[in-house]
Amino acid sequence: MKILHTSDWHIGRTLHDKKRTDEYQAFFSWLLSVITEQQIDLLLICGDVFDSIAPGNRNLELYYDFLKSVVDAGCSHVVVTGGNHDSPSLLNAPKEILGALGIQVIGGALSAEDEVLLLRDAAGEPEAIVCAVPYLRDRDVRTAGEQQSSADAAQALIAGIADHYEAVRNHALKLRSSLKNSVPILVTGHLFTSGGKTIADDGVRDLYVGTAAQVPHTIFPAESDYVALGHLHVAQTVASCETIRYSGSPIPMGFGESGRKKVVVLVEFSAETLFPHIAEIPVPQFQQLRKIEGTGDEIEKQLERLAAADESVWVEIVYTGTLSPSALSEHLEELVQQTPIEILRVRNTLVSERMLHGSQPNQTLDELDEWEIFRRRLDHEDIEIAERALLHQLYESVLFSFGEEES
Repeated sequence: MKILHTSDWHIGRTLHDKKRTDEYQAFFSWLLSVITEQQIDLLLICGDVFDSIAPGNRNLELYYDFLKSVVDAGCSHVVVTGGNHDSPSLLNAPKEILGALGIQVIGGALSAEDEVLLLRDAAGEPEAIVCAVPYLRDRDVRTAGEQQSSADAAQALIAGIADHYEAVRNHALKLRSSLKNSVPILVTGHLFTSGGKTIADDGVRDLYVGTAAQVPHTIFPAESDYVALGHLHVAQTVASCETIRYSGSPIPMGFGESGRKKVVVLVEFSAETLFPHIAEIPVPQFQQLRKIEGTGDEIEKQLERLAAADESVWVEIVYTGTLSPSALSEHLEELVQQTPIEILRVRNTLVSERMLHGSQPNQTLDELDEWEIFRRRLDHEDIEIAERALLHQLYESVLFSFGEEES
């Protein structure tokens, strides 16, 4: 059995307001060719199919057109699980119709029994058990206690997630014991495991406040033959275990990922052994991204080299010189005229330094995170220490609720 593991497509994501439809079309065309050439039996899509809970008609069209093409290509099974960016109800809406095509969707948390799927081959024989666990929202696994501290809430959340996986494990083992032949158990998840790697500007949003609720890899069933994870955008193994993996996002989410290898994961089980052969398949770069940093002269030289290649490039510039923002913008526009280079973002580090130290009168939010903004707001008021701590806790709860609903 051949399985392809992918996640974190984030269909509909823009890059500094630049639409990326062409990139997604190119990616889906390439992915379909991999499914066809490799004769994939099962496609696992492990959360964050869309970038928002309201993805728009064009993005829905891309998704459904691709799923239809996968079925037409002869892939027997597709399992889609929801992520923290996805709307469970939107993913589940066509569930019955997609199920008739061999596409099974688990948009949000269900009972353990309903999340355990038995896949059968064309002859009706069992060939795999999939524990299709989606992103588990706080309300799915935990009952909030009165006056519960953030640390206690995080521990209760971890315990709730662990209990959910334990229930799924028990049902999967019971199901496998009822079969004549042993079949592999595959487990999915959309969460942040302890020790997971992220990089700057990779678009990963903390699932739980302050990532205090990062889960240990030991919550996954020891009997799992492969654990397919989503949420982290850097492809990686978990705790050096080859069979517990993040596939990462197939398309760079930001300029911080420019030049980083993107992959989908091929997992193959043979009749001789349940231990899989695992390989990463590199995803081509469908749109070049470049991050350029330096003074005016240094930036000019780098832009000239990019222009000489005569290829479409989206650029982020980190300027370290002393030109005013207006003069800098005018100068950069002149440099890229009549070239296939598009400058999507310009960051002026001199302005940023002034802004961060409170000496810049015309500040923007571009360089500040939500905690720095809140800290500054508190600094403007005469607030007692105890009240400040309470406000800090309440603000943390607000951020948590936004992360939960992605609204």
